[in-house]
Amino acid sequence: MIAREGLPFIFIGFVFTLILIWIAVKWDNWPTFALSVVFGILTLFTTFFFRDPERSIELQPNMLVAPADGKIIEIDTIPNHPFVGGETIQVSIFLSVFDVHVNRIPANGTIDYVNYNKGKFFAAFEDKASELNEQTEIGMTTESGQKIAFKQIAGLIARRIVCRLTPEQSVTGGDRFGIIRFGSRTDLLVPIDSRITVEVGDRVKGGETPMGFLSGKPVERESATVVREDNERL
Repeated sequence: MIAREGLPFIFIGFVFTLILIWIAVKWDNWPTFALSVVFGILTLFTTFFFRDPERSIELQPNMLVAPADGKIIEIDTIPNHPFVGGETIQVSIFLSVFDVHVNRIPANGTIDYVNYNKGKFFAAFEDKASELNEQTEIGMTTESGQKIAFKQIAGLIARRIVCRLTPEQSVTGGDRFGIIRFGSRTDLLVPIDSRITVEVGDRVKGGETPMGFLSGKPVERESATVVREDNERL
């Protein structure tokens, strides 16, 4: 299965490849044929990049599922997150150009906000990328009443974040919700009393790999005021 965001790129690459082959054959032009091979390889890679495999997981109560494919590059705590509330665990996943880039919902619940922020384009594996890079942050309340957040973060060469979520939308853990291209980072932010079952260096699959478990104890927190910025890209 191919993500729909990749179909225009694949189609254009396929058409250019065919045109170049036709020119090369008609005029017996080897340089043009070589160029067609290059375009053909790029089209195949683009098809590979936008692959969207089916994933399934049997969600246990309070389970967190990986929101993206990639490598765990950081598990840290931040002093306070305005929505999650108080000290917060941040788990960061780095997506290389060889990883599936379709993003998935980390838990069952309801979307509270979708906030797009323009930013820089530092390499996604750098710590400052989480705060300074272009990104979309999503906040949600899980079935157990816990507040969690997750981010789609653009990388050094990523220039397109797609998020199809809207506030008050009910979601299911493991479902697709967007994509980032081409190389990026996804952060998961959860309450400090959550139990994280992955470690730095682990490779995870979005919608398939368990990341940990929430405590299941909803905590009364003052609602954070979050302004959703209109994003013509979404």
